[in-house]
Amino acid sequence: MIRIDSIDWDDADDPTGNVRHIADNGVTVDEVLESPNARDDVSRTTGRPIRFGWTSTGKHLIVVFEAEDDGGFVIVRPITAYEVPPEGEERHG
Repeated sequence: MIRIDSIDWDDADDPTGNVRHIADNGVTVDEVLESPNARDDVSRTTGRPIRFGWTSTGKHLIVVFEAEDDGGFVIVRPITAYEVPPEGEERHG
């Protein structure tokens, strides 16, 4: 699993930012990348890393993100996140 040292979020008021985008999908910032038992994969459509996992609120999410290693410090920028059925992992991964 990709280690995450920092998450890059846009301002919540930015109408085109990642915070607003995931909110439009019914997902909160707190839910993204929180699952301790998450599974990482690579998107077949974009080639970006993805993470599947359960949130404390009971949602099974897929999170599409970019990761940058800045001298051993890993910064993750969520692109999108949305709820998927657990059996849907294979379709998105």
